[in-house]
Amino acid sequence: MLPPNLTLIRRRLLSWFDANKRDLPWRRTSDPYAIWISETMLQQTQVKTVVPYYERFLKDFPTITALDRAPLRQILRTWSGLGYYRRAQNLKKSASELVRRHGGTMPRDYESLRALPGIGDYTAGAILSIAFEKAYPAVDGNARRVLGRLFNLAGAKQLRAAAEELIPKSNPGNFNQAIMELGATICLPVEPLCSVCPLTKHCGLHSEGGSSKKLASQNKFKLRNVTWPLAIIRRGEKILLRRRGKTGLLAGMWELPGGEKPGNDGVLRTLRRHLQEIGPISVLPLGIGEIRHSITYRRIRAPIFLFDLAVNDTIDLPASNWHWVVPATLDRYPASSMTLKAARVLASYEKSAC
Repeated sequence: MLPPNLTLIRRRLLSWFDANKRDLPWRRTSDPYAIWISETMLQQTQVKTVVPYYERFLKDFPTITALDRAPLRQILRTWSGLGYYRRAQNLKKSASELVRRHGGTMPRDYESLRALPGIGDYTAGAILSIAFEKAYPAVDGNARRVLGRLFNLAGAKQLRAAAEELIPKSNPGNFNQAIMELGATICLPVEPLCSVCPLTKHCGLHSEGGSSKKLASQNKFKLRNVTWPLAIIRRGEKILLRRRGKTGLLAGMWELPGGEKPGNDGVLRTLRRHLQEIGPISVLPLGIGEIRHSITYRRIRAPIFLFDLAVNDTIDLPASNWHWVVPATLDRYPASSMTLKAARVLASYEKSAC
């Protein structure tokens, strides 16, 4: 049971949001499609990273119908660099469902939204409240932190129940955004800015002198250091890419061959194993640099090795998932971020060798 001063909490939070909210492109529209795209992109991705991708995505695919008609390769190419590519694949699947079952429009009921691939409780609540002004909570990580501190709650069911009780029938979209905005800018995971928080007087954790670091440590996953060697196999002006499978990490993306090194394996041995599919390569690899990258819980160090073939060397590519490309045309492919970074290392190496 929440305290009786919920009306005051709502009023103060909405007033603070009205005066302090960031000017973000998805806050300038009530189009449910645009809101769906923004909320999908914002999952596990920082706002400053999302903004240019959001604007480019809506330019390339301005409607649900346009997204449905676009080939997945084109969608992944536009998404390339944003990470968590399953989100883009689910957008494509959902667009097809929306055209087939809902006439190319976003449904206005919770059950229909939740039935779409990639749409969970949070995204459904965000769409319903922001686009359709329906009183559904949208509880992301920022909102969980705010609610947990405000009412001294920790369990997922308790937090969900608190959000449902707190959400107002009037202006629920702004209210959900206000909670998330407060968590993103004021109620920070570590060292929250309590002195400027509009809800400090109502905050259970603050009034009891609780530790913000205790809550900050919850639900954290442990990053794992990974070595991930990459091979640039070059013949003339082209390099060799492979396309990942339809499932798993980076599904469907084009990349330089390589992969995570097992703990007891050598870097070059790992690389040779990833090249077995195209047969033995006679030239010796040359280390030309390395990049740093992060994927999900992996903190990656990727050493880059150049296999410089003679122009008349032949490789019998085993399947359509291998392809020779000119590095300057990589932007035409849904290429992984690591591959794009490695291509820049190759360009820098060639420049320094001149």
